[in-house]
Amino acid sequence: MGGVELTVTQLRKDLTRALEAVKAGDEVVITERGAPIARLGGVESSTLLAQLEADGVLTPPAQSRAVPRLPEAEAAKDALSSLLGRLRR
Repeated sequence: MGGVELTVTQLRKDLTRALEAVKAGDEVVITERGAPIARLGGVESSTLLAQLEADGVLTPPAQSRAVPRLPEAEAAKDALSSLLGRLRR
């Protein structure tokens, strides 16, 4: 597995080649005026967060935390549900 680099013009002319490279497991980097602007990869490739973690851009949390439910949020949700119910009548 390697990488393929295509300009925007090349991509427009030969999308099939780019898709075949992705199906073969390659990553396609699309450039414009010599600068990379996009990356095309397979659907089964890792998620963005996993890739950013692998690249050292993100650090995973030390432990999983549950987000607490705030009583104010529950009250606002109930009030909104009540208002919508009255508007639909």
